[in-house]
Amino acid sequence: MPLRSVLQSHIENEGFAALFQNASMGILVSDEQGEIILANQYLLGQFGYAAEEELVRNKVEMLIPKRYQPNHPSHRDDFVKKPHPRPMGQGIDLFAVRKDGSEFPVEISLSNYNNDGQVFVIAFINDITRRKEIEQAMLDQKEELAEINLKIEELNDDLEQKVELRTHQLQETLEQLENTKNEIAKALSKEKELSDLKSRFVSMASHEFRTPLSTILSSASLLAKYTEGTDQEKRDKHIHRIKSAVNNLTDILNEFLSIGKIEDGKLIAHFTEFNIKDLAAVICNEMQAIAKDGQVIGFAHSGPETVCLDPTLLRNVIINLLSNAIKFTPELGRIHVSSKVTKDQVLISVKDSGLGISTDDQEHLFERFFRGANVTNIQGTGLGLHIVGKYIELMNGSIEFTSVLEQGTEFIITFNPAEPNQPS
Repeated sequence: MPLRSVLQSHIENEGFAALFQNASMGILVSDEQGEIILANQYLLGQFGYAAEEELVRNKVEMLIPKRYQPNHPSHRDDFVKKPHPRPMGQGIDLFAVRKDGSEFPVEISLSNYNNDGQVFVIAFINDITRRKEIEQAMLDQKEELAEINLKIEELNDDLEQKVELRTHQLQETLEQLENTKNEIAKALSKEKELSDLKSRFVSMASHEFRTPLSTILSSASLLAKYTEGTDQEKRDKHIHRIKSAVNNLTDILNEFLSIGKIEDGKLIAHFTEFNIKDLAAVICNEMQAIAKDGQVIGFAHSGPETVCLDPTLLRNVIINLLSNAIKFTPELGRIHVSSKVTKDQVLISVKDSGLGISTDDQEHLFERFFRGANVTNIQGTGLGLHIVGKYIELMNGSIEFTSVLEQGTEFIITFNPAEPNQPS
């Protein structure tokens, strides 16, 4: 009996008919040549056919997209040669064609039935359109999620860069504010310093100018009274006082001019070779003439005599230090000047036996307009040592001192020898 008749007789059986026709998947039976023998109602609905007769005796390739039809017979023949139940097209997407030509994805499982040496193929076909839509939706969501994650990462990176940039800008702003704060503090400190200097200058100038001017005025007035020839000695005395006061005023003005030149950068050192022993000896002799009664200025030199410094600046330095030594040393006191030249250094020392400098005053000694607490009754501007320090600095030297109250002070100047003919 042909297989279709056998199958048809089974279908006519009420139980088998219910199983075949009411199955929730498409069932199709074909012979070895690929002709369709049976198809259930579910399959007809899947493929859009109204009656089984539209499929029976047609090749199964009519249900396959045309692009796959050429290769399908060989795949069918392979299955017929070695038939066994298995899913069809593992790992690839399968598609079927409806009556209207539209394609839809399917899942197919194959089985077989032998009758009188013939192999019949049973295909169980599921329309997986909905599953594919869900899978595609999941893939789309996954891709969308990946894109969102990528955008989030990009936003995070961008945010991190912006935070880093803003942090850097904030740090720079804080640094600028701190620098501005420091500059303002320095400016305020400088302004306060200038205000203090102005007050000290006004106080000093009013005092230092008043004394010689008063002397000049009183001596000039007294000179007018000495008209007799026998009053010449008295006239000479007051003329000497006037000259001394004028010289004092000249020294004060010269100190002011020197400070101005130093601060404006207009004063430079002119290095030249000269005999330091001769220079120091001449200065000591000149200053001895204005020393107090009984004061003795001693001088000694050791080593070579030729040095390369600025002789004018050095002369002013020694004169200033000697003037202070004379001023602050009592009558009959001793003052000693020494110079020493070695291969590596030029040393000059001015040592007195005067009032000395207190420990508190020593740290301010080279400041402008500073005067020690124990010399306020002695004439002076408080500029001399400041100028001395600047002159020595211009000649690449340094100055140090040691002092003990009521025993005296020694200033020691050190220069590193300049090369001969060093340009100014």
